[in-house]
Amino acid sequence: MDQIKVLITGANGQLGTEIQRLAQQHPKLNFLFTDVDTLDITDAEAVKSFFLSYKPDYLINCAAYTAVDKAEEDVENANRLNIDAPAILSAAADREGFKLIHISTDYVFNGMTWKPYDEDDSPAPASVYGSSKYEGEKEVLKSENAMVVRTSWLYSVYGKNFVKTIISKGGTLPELRVVYDQIGCPTWAHDLAQALVDIVEMGKDKFTPGIYHYSNEGVCSWYDFAIEIVSFYDLKCKIIPILTSEYPLAANRPPYSVFNKRKVKEVYGIRIPHWKESLLKCLTALKQKEEM
Repeated sequence: MDQIKVLITGANGQLGTEIQRLAQQHPKLNFLFTDVDTLDITDAEAVKSFFLSYKPDYLINCAAYTAVDKAEEDVENANRLNIDAPAILSAAADREGFKLIHISTDYVFNGMTWKPYDEDDSPAPASVYGSSKYEGEKEVLKSENAMVVRTSWLYSVYGKNFVKTIISKGGTLPELRVVYDQIGCPTWAHDLAQALVDIVEMGKDKFTPGIYHYSNEGVCSWYDFAIEIVSFYDLKCKIIPILTSEYPLAANRPPYSVFNKRKVKEVYGIRIPHWKESLLKCLTALKQKEEM
């Protein structure tokens, strides 16, 4: 049986790295991992030339401009990576016939509702980053070969993220101030990576275009999340709950960004672990890495 060719863009980020770690467990899939140094997805001609030589069956686009606060002033670069690049990849998906899976964010919503967001709820981004990701979604969905997977509060053993920041600062500071009025759900990048790989392995007949929501199960605030992290590591740092207004940042954060994940579970049969279960696994892996 021929292998399924899977191209990963943004392969050096948290999610891309987790997919790399899973690759060897899926011999049916032939992965090619790229980042900006090997494929500039904002360059239409470079993308066209690349696909002439490498003809993927699937493309998982993990690349994004994710500096949320910097984006407020760096609008041009945020738009290039979050709007222009997805438009180029979407056009390529139609031209070359591969299936495109594009990763998006809870920031497409303003968080001013208090029920879990469905895929058909109307986006209303409240930041440059959120707006750029929403516009990118619209470009991607122009293709009949594309699906958008929105996720939230991504963390991993790899890269920079909230979990690693809390461990680092919590190990040296007597206290940390963490907001308690932003409610959502963390997503272990490993779980999302596994879900994406499983969807690809199901084959093109099962591929169903559209928008999907994926985070771990359960609900928490950033404060709750931090408490779990310092507790596992037995850090003496005290976590102080504060309001968002006490910690002003350039970009607005959605105060509520819980996802309804029924669709991805029904269409693809994906099992989603609770955030505490996945956090425990990630923290255990981090501790093992530190002890090596």
